[in-house]
Amino acid sequence: MIETALKNSAIGFSVAPMMDWTDKHCRYFHRKLTKHAWLYSEMVTTGAIIYGDNLPRFLGHNQEESPVVLQIGGSKADELAKCAKLGQEWGYSEINLNVGCPSDRVQNNMIGACLMAYPKLVAEDVAAMKAVVDIPVSVKSRIGIDQQEDFELLVEFVDGLVKEGVDGLILHARNAWLEGLSPKQNRDVPPLKYDWVRRIKQTFPDLSISINGGIKTLEHSLEFIQPTDLPALNGVMLGRSAYENPYLLARVDKLFYNKHAKQISREDILESMYPYIEQHLEAGGKLNQISRHMLGLYFGMPGGRIWRRYISENSFKEGAGIEVLQDANQLVQTEIKRMDES
Repeated sequence: MIETALKNSAIGFSVAPMMDWTDKHCRYFHRKLTKHAWLYSEMVTTGAIIYGDNLPRFLGHNQEESPVVLQIGGSKADELAKCAKLGQEWGYSEINLNVGCPSDRVQNNMIGACLMAYPKLVAEDVAAMKAVVDIPVSVKSRIGIDQQEDFELLVEFVDGLVKEGVDGLILHARNAWLEGLSPKQNRDVPPLKYDWVRRIKQTFPDLSISINGGIKTLEHSLEFIQPTDLPALNGVMLGRSAYENPYLLARVDKLFYNKHAKQISREDILESMYPYIEQHLEAGGKLNQISRHMLGLYFGMPGGRIWRRYISENSFKEGAGIEVLQDANQLVQTEIKRMDES
């Protein structure tokens, strides 16, 4: 297990939980790029954990992924407590409550951003989870819901969490519009209010706070952990930009954790994935279950499109193995050489 001196994922750098994306294969790949960033599971509902019949599917992960956070979706305190305890038993480094997802499906089950309308309930949920685990419990939320423009409502929401001992808060710096926008539109349409997140840090200086939303580069990320006229934040969380351009994670340890190890090359990362992929294939898995997370490895590079196309066209085929990635990489290197010589 990777050791870290950081208390929880609201400090430093983290990769956001993303449904259908940040599964255990994705996290294993990301860990090859950064030893110290905090990684998140996809959101898992309390119902899936408690009433499902496949805990390895929902809670299984590799110790090599650590530090990794289990994000839970739910609202019933007793169920959340049971799931948090299971998360600790399964080796997760932290439990995170989803109070940010705006989709209709989760709203109907009292999960996600709709819980911001029930701050007392969320605080009780945090208290219930903290009572049964020894690892940190954090919350990921929006800064408000619908057309809400009252900063004091956000203060009241956070104050309730602090009083129950929440260990960290990740704020997506947009409101969640519960009606009228799709989940995709909710990532782009509501305006960003980065100053609200810094003002929350000013109001609760002892609380570890990370920011999320609209941040695409590490350079932009670093701005938030520097003081302005408002306090510096404790951490930054990137989502889609880190998934689509995963090689940016190779600079995270140096920039955020003052680690001076040599930045690993794309080809070395690829080589380091082969044993894991072969083990997965030997267990009956499919190449595309892992390779789909690696399509962005050459993002922005000559041959990047060739890489994506070749893998997409061949990784799903019967018997596809690491030779697909090796052949794709050879095509990329040929294209890079051609571009250098032109």
